[in-house]
Amino acid sequence: MSTIVVGYDDTPASQRALDRAVELAKVFGSSLVVTSVAPVPTTPGRAEGAIDPTDSPADHVEELVAARKHLESAGVASEFVPAVGHPADTITQLAEQRSAELIVVGTREIGFLRRLLGQSVSESVVHHAHCDVLIVH
Repeated sequence: MSTIVVGYDDTPASQRALDRAVELAKVFGSSLVVTSVAPVPTTPGRAEGAIDPTDSPADHVEELVAARKHLESAGVASEFVPAVGHPADTITQLAEQRSAELIVVGTREIGFLRRLLGQSVSESVVHHAHCDVLIVH
């Protein structure tokens, strides 16, 4: 396993996912590609909207800075990729572009209604990824 992609958003769930990815990278000698995706909202029946000003790309760059600091002493080759788009789609596309063998994402306990509306990034990654996916609770 040479490349592992990690979806990161500086939440406790994504911190756990990053830590698990580091453990796996050390065991397999893998490199990490850590991404944080500024979401582009979509409204039903409409095209993609503008970038949410309350969740800007600059915020996601800061999240990757936090991830980099967290990984400084891990001794794992890491690349940090800020992105804009639909988080699940962007994570899976990045994994394909980098020929990753594994995607690691965290999951939060979300309510039934939000899950019904399809707002779970981890669930969407599982359904669209062309490689293995590890969901960390």
